[in-house]
Amino acid sequence: MFDSDALFELEPDPADAPGFAAMAALPLPELMAADWAEALADVEPQLRGVLTFLAAEVAAGHRVLPSPSNVLRAFRQPLAGVKVLVVGQDPYPTPGHAVGLSFAVDARTRPIPRSLANIYRELEADLGIPARVHGDLSTWADQGVLLLNRVMSVRAGSAGSHRGKGWEAITTAAVTAVANRRTPDGGRPPLVAVLWGKDAESVRPLLSGAAVVSSAHPSPLSASRGFFGSRPFSKINGLLQEQGCPGVIWELPQAA
Repeated sequence: MFDSDALFELEPDPADAPGFAAMAALPLPELMAADWAEALADVEPQLRGVLTFLAAEVAAGHRVLPSPSNVLRAFRQPLAGVKVLVVGQDPYPTPGHAVGLSFAVDARTRPIPRSLANIYRELEADLGIPARVHGDLSTWADQGVLLLNRVMSVRAGSAGSHRGKGWEAITTAAVTAVANRRTPDGGRPPLVAVLWGKDAESVRPLLSGAAVVSSAHPSPLSASRGFFGSRPFSKINGLLQEQGCPGVIWELPQAA
């Protein structure tokens, strides 16, 4: 068994990190947190199929983003700790950008993508938190914010190229697992789902009545049509507090 921490190193991957083909043969608990492995057991064949497809893409000379060590990074934090679900579309297709968390990029990436810059702009307007020059959102993930792309990989330079390759079944199962969690007394753990744009809205039927914050997507093509001014961050924290849960500390480190 390899060191699970090594699996989630930021790019570039260590020389001895497993590639997509090796990952396709590993037990699920070696690829993700134990409770995620249990929750996604029913879609294990689809996950292995996607990883085999990614290995074939690499064998054919294509670059796949994010790297093998990051492709399942959203499932690193335990399912039990999720309190906010942010649904993205698919990874940034620019090499060096995708890190396995929706909307995030590597801390060294400059400039940050425009969608993320718009998120920061709205965060400042909503809570007065100044924008950061980096796009490392790992401190949000560490607090239980699941940054989940609907499709979790992409061919470099070709946005949307891995849609319809099997990821949708896996992320449908993931969203369903988050929404269907129950406490020992049968109650519902605190959860707020954040649905930005039409792709994200498609998972609303899976949410089992969970609290939802929704608006237009932060993309430059749509941000002015309802994302700006939507105040999602204060709404999320208000809904969490109504459920007896502390809000998210949205302020990111100045340097990452």
